[in-house]
Amino acid sequence: MPFSQTEIDNIANAALDYHMDRGKTFAQHIQDKPLLRAMRAGQKMFPGGKGDITIRPIFETQSTIEGFDSDDTLNFTNPTPIKTVAYPWKMIHCGINMTTDELLRDGISVVDTNGKDTVNHSQRETTALANILQVKLEDMTEGWSDGMNTMLWGDGTQDAKEIAGIQYFIAENPTVGVIGGIDRATQPLWRNIAMTAANGVAGGEGAVTSDVASSALIKALRKKVRQLTRYGKPKFKIMCGADFLDALEQEVDAKGVYTQSGFNKDVDVGIGTISIRGLGTFEYDPTLDVLGKAKFCYFIDTNNIKLCPIEGEDMKKHFPARPHDKMVVYRSVTWAGAMIGRQLNTSMVIEVA
Repeated sequence: MPFSQTEIDNIANAALDYHMDRGKTFAQHIQDKPLLRAMRAGQKMFPGGKGDITIRPIFETQSTIEGFDSDDTLNFTNPTPIKTVAYPWKMIHCGINMTTDELLRDGISVVDTNGKDTVNHSQRETTALANILQVKLEDMTEGWSDGMNTMLWGDGTQDAKEIAGIQYFIAENPTVGVIGGIDRATQPLWRNIAMTAANGVAGGEGAVTSDVASSALIKALRKKVRQLTRYGKPKFKIMCGADFLDALEQEVDAKGVYTQSGFNKDVDVGIGTISIRGLGTFEYDPTLDVLGKAKFCYFIDTNNIKLCPIEGEDMKKHFPARPHDKMVVYRSVTWAGAMIGRQLNTSMVIEVA
């Protein structure tokens, strides 16, 4: 099978003609992925099963007290408050292939049949400038992490074979939608808090108009964060788009507090983060800009919204055997699991107008 033009170009770019920095490549397109990092850091393994992760929330207390006197007949309640939500687990794959001819032109020999082990030729550095195999593997790694990150920000509608992400659980209009089998239109406690344009159209609270003079955005945040603690003790990961962070930065730059040591800012402002006492650390997530949500901020309760891989299936590496009639090497990685939400009224999305 002849080389494609793409393969020829890739070999030519790594061959010894002229290069400013031998052995190095410089990626120009890779962005930070704080959501992926946070979800993986707090993930919880589960042993697998027929197809769903089930959780049993309770939305009401059915037992009550009553006064009685003398020989009054007393009432007894048989509580049945348990509901069930189910989240299906899915399987995700990312793989690449390459020819042994392509690798030989880069001074790399495949040692075993399926390409798991390779060896560099002794004088490879005299003819090659970049390790084509390494670049391909790095491309696969970034393809996996970028795809997972985008999926974790999604709402599940992008592909029925992928898991539902943050926007499935934390909706701009939380009064509609069935989450895990429970209809949020009829169960208010299964809704996240939202201050968005979409929620305003639905009759709820709309997007917040930031105002430096009155600190309108900060006041709205403080008010709503208090409500998030009403039904539990959430552990927040706060992710923002660039426009939201700009609006928040303008308000915090204009204000301060008096302390025993004098006038001092009540915030810690960095390049991509803003920490406000009583609220938390607001972190810039570039993916929100890519998704057209630069004006949004998500308070994600990582105690109750979790990534759950199947035990032994988290980034599982594969080295498939090559076809008997082709000198082609394959590498791939798979993942199996789900995203779950145990409680949704401890998370929030806010949009700046």
